[in-house]
Amino acid sequence: MKYIKIPFLLIWRLWFYTLMMSSVILLSPFLLLFCFKEKHYRYFWKVARIIANVLIYGMGFGLKVQFDEEIEPHKSYMFCPNHTSLMDPFILIALSKNPIVFVGKKELAKIPIFGFFYKRTVIMVDRSNPESRKRVYEMAKKRLQNGVSMAIFPEGLVPSEEVVLAPFKKGAFALAIEFEIPIVPQVYYDCKRFFSWDIFKGGLGTFRVHQHQFIATKGFTIDQMNILKDKVFDMMYNDLINDEKYMIDTNRKNE
Repeated sequence: MKYIKIPFLLIWRLWFYTLMMSSVILLSPFLLLFCFKEKHYRYFWKVARIIANVLIYGMGFGLKVQFDEEIEPHKSYMFCPNHTSLMDPFILIALSKNPIVFVGKKELAKIPIFGFFYKRTVIMVDRSNPESRKRVYEMAKKRLQNGVSMAIFPEGLVPSEEVVLAPFKKGAFALAIEFEIPIVPQVYYDCKRFFSWDIFKGGLGTFRVHQHQFIATKGFTIDQMNILKDKVFDMMYNDLINDEKYMIDTNRKNE
């Protein structure tokens, strides 16, 4: 039975990239207009949210969100979601009316068309280069002064599917402490199941999201960064291991 589904899954995956490229191309005049000046980033973000919603709903997904605390307009935050799927950034973009700047890998700038806009709107980091990490701080300070939030997937790369939650990197927490912005832990339960990196798995469904109570960083010092990092990790890990659907999928063997 599963072999019968494979052609449909491949066509569905191809539809994702078709949908993404056609949306970017169709809206590229607006993206171009708003991507060169930082003061126009709020308008760029509105266009990005249109693309994110087109991808989510155009792929046959829905969103169901539990908000333990709501975002305040014109306030900066550090968003920290778990990372299991290519859909994760689009979910975050769709959910936030407040503009967010991502800190992302420089390798993604090589993707045709997408990469053009990516390198103009994302703070790119080369983790092997200490100078690159220093540049992230400088650019983050500039963007946060304009009331923009930041987003970092603290696991770094997407972990293999049997991992519940990979150990967190320090970057998101160091930046949050440095700029005294609250951390927003977000848990994505279903992206791994519905849109895995394994192209032979997936299906339609509703993405459940849990936005936890924010964690204040004011008063924390860099020396206390690991305490903060562990607190966020434990909160998200305990949420994930107590979700039956997530854990069944996480422990599922590839057959």
